[in-house]
Amino acid sequence: MSAQKDRWVSSFSFLLFCVSSIPTRGSARLLQELSPQEYFGSLQAGRASLAYFSHNVSPGAQPFLEQIENSAEALQDYGISVVKVICPKEDVSRYCGKENALRKAYLFRGNMLIREFPTDALFDVNSIVANVFALLFNEVKYVETLADLQNIENALKGRSNMVFAYVPAIGTAEHRAVMEAAFVYGTVHQFVLTTEATLLKDTGYPDVSSARLLFCHCQRATDLAQPCRRTAMGQALTMLNIHKHLKLMGAPLVTEVAEDPEKVSTVHLQLGLPLVFILSQKETYEADRRTAEFVAWQLLGKAGVALLSRYALRCFGVFGVPIKYLVLEDTDEVITLVEDKSKVEQIQEDEEEEEEEEEDEDEKENNNQVSRDKKRELPLEQILVLTEETFHSALLETARMVVLFYASWEAVSLAVLRSYTEVADHLKGTRGVLLSRVNCWDWPGVCTEENVTQFPTIKIYEKGERSVMYNGMWGTEELTSFIMLSRVPCPLKLATIDEAEGYLRGEFPSELSSYHHTSLLGVFSTATSEAFLLARSGGQSVEGITLSKQNTQDMVQMIRYELLDIFPEITVQNLPRYLQLRKPFLIVFSDGDIGQIESKEMLKLTKGRPQQEFVACWLNLKKTPVGRGVLKAYFATMPSLPVLIWVNFHAGGQVFKFPSEQSITELNILSWLEKLKAGLEVPSSKCTRVCNVPKHTLLALVCL
Repeated sequence: MSAQKDRWVSSFSFLLFCVSSIPTRGSARLLQELSPQEYFGSLQAGRASLAYFSHNVSPGAQPFLEQIENSAEALQDYGISVVKVICPKEDVSRYCGKENALRKAYLFRGNMLIREFPTDALFDVNSIVANVFALLFNEVKYVETLADLQNIENALKGRSNMVFAYVPAIGTAEHRAVMEAAFVYGTVHQFVLTTEATLLKDTGYPDVSSARLLFCHCQRATDLAQPCRRTAMGQALTMLNIHKHLKLMGAPLVTEVAEDPEKVSTVHLQLGLPLVFILSQKETYEADRRTAEFVAWQLLGKAGVALLSRYALRCFGVFGVPIKYLVLEDTDEVITLVEDKSKVEQIQEDEEEEEEEEEDEDEKENNNQVSRDKKRELPLEQILVLTEETFHSALLETARMVVLFYASWEAVSLAVLRSYTEVADHLKGTRGVLLSRVNCWDWPGVCTEENVTQFPTIKIYEKGERSVMYNGMWGTEELTSFIMLSRVPCPLKLATIDEAEGYLRGEFPSELSSYHHTSLLGVFSTATSEAFLLARSGGQSVEGITLSKQNTQDMVQMIRYELLDIFPEITVQNLPRYLQLRKPFLIVFSDGDIGQIESKEMLKLTKGRPQQEFVACWLNLKKTPVGRGVLKAYFATMPSLPVLIWVNFHAGGQVFKFPSEQSITELNILSWLEKLKAGLEVPSSKCTRVCNVPKHTLLALVCL
């Protein structure tokens, strides 16, 4: 099958699931009520319709009619109309004249009758949709014996894969899910259905109490004598679970990785499943590859497997913390580790602490907001949708384009998408700004090509220039500022002193006046070779940096430092700027505004110490309640406030607590810091940021 069909299947299947999950309230409006003449006059060639003929609805037929009405919305989405035909009393035609004819429903394609159903065979929406699909579409083959199933398998070997489903009865929700999946994936895989419990037992699955789906890997089997491998779906047979299972079956059996594991993104991680990294080296590559494939077959549908170069692993580290991995004796331990979650908790050396049972109110509100965002339809009309076919041509046709790379299944992506729509509304009509989006769930090739390794990611593309990636906060104001500031030429040439002064004040050019930003001004002399750099952000400024005596990296570091407050209040918004300094934090946690005495002593500590070795700051727990969660992670019990903490996120993550019996003064702090340097203080805890790989990732070393 073509890649284009695969992409269509991937995107359309989620649409089908969403459609089938919509409540049926209001579906009655889709049920047409026509006279026999109107109905037969409206039939179109190739168009399917389900009709029920009636004089007056008897009490016995009322439940059936309700189910017909409820099915109208589901069938309408597949182009099948549902019609109630009102028969006049004097009508004695084939469909209106006989009493038994009025107890049936009729399926037409154009004006040709395909099938008539007794009303008791269409007992609910699931049975109606499943039976209609079974007659209109030929994607599903029905089998009764093992020989029938094997004949289909043999015909498919080396050509295509097969999806084999067992349902205990026709017309159930599971039957409907299989038929809808076949409508979506029928051009990619051969679907086979049975209701014979004996056949399921003959395939090696004795439990016939519930519906079951097997993916048969016939495309890999080129020998007629070789049976097709089968991978059972472990979840309930629903449309969404079938979609996930087929996604996993279509993923590479083993992914070879030569980059930081933190940056690896596979369909398994996207679906919340583990990803097992098996370490390899050049000398044993072939054996390692065979081992990885063996493990992958055993874990297929439960976890992904990646083959990771040992050399690459030695190159990676996160904040100076080496990646932790488990040394396992054989492949069985890897498989058991994934399948037995309780064993994972026992084996993992640095298990993440379980979340607190009692969430802060702000966390609850955030979770509720994400949940609401999932259900709420976003106004995306002003954002251009890009696909694999349109991405590169759109970049060539547009001078400057903003692109959001996101995943439609992921909570953070949904939240950012909401901010992005607000930005689009705010910038509506602004010249030179075009906002677009790429759903990496549907178009993973585009995201891989653009080196998008995490969701969400925003990049700005300017014709003839390298793309610029956004690294700031995801709020509407911050995104808008970034996009608008990107429109200003860089570097911007200034011709007069007035323009230079206006630029430093943030008033020139006009695009800068409404947005907070840092201004850098280079002053060059035509008479001499001297050049200076001036920088300003808010009330802070740096002047007189001699360009010829500084390298670029040192200048950037110095400017960043000088433009920051010397004793800032840490918030969610400004924390990334201070983390970029990669220095230890000396932070006062306060229940409200910091006290005057503590503030005065901390300012004395920081003033007069240019380029100091740490970031002195404070955090207001009332304004930034996430700080309480930080303290709970650091200490077994909540310490009394205010509390002074030393933590180095970039070198081991050890946490030291200033002695509570001492007052927070400059001299006491300096004395305590000297003890820290000398190694005389014992850490209170450790900031556990173990290798920072994706949440569900496992790292395993298989010893051969």
